[in-house]
Amino acid sequence: MRPAHLFLGPIALLLLAGCSCILSTSSGNLDTFVGCAVREFTFVAKKPGCRGLRITTDACWGRCKTWEKPILEPPYIEAYHRVCTYNETKQVTVKLPNCAPGVDPFYTYPVAVRCDCGACSTATTECETI
Repeated sequence: MRPAHLFLGPIALLLLAGCSCILSTSSGNLDTFVGCAVREFTFVAKKPGCRGLRITTDACWGRCKTWEKPILEPPYIEAYHRVCTYNETKQVTVKLPNCAPGVDPFYTYPVAVRCDCGACSTATTECETI
């Protein structure tokens, strides 16, 4: 096992256990990280009729094991694809600034509490295929 995996393993376990820490490793370690963890993420919450609001939250981030192999019977391929996805979330609601009259100023978004490698569910994750 490479040293980067030995070092990141305990960090990933702490994050998955609900530690409010932020994964703060060099980008070289993140490039080799295999697993799924909660990580800080910033986006702009937008709604027609309101100004945008910059929000920093927690989201799932990582790289999970995946493989495909040919087989002799249809469908002629056996596949195992897992993605880094939400296992547990909480909902947070904020009030967007300067909304036009009659526009609901409240914006609700999910915050990652725990993330795992799992099957892609369109209910919680943007699942894209080639």
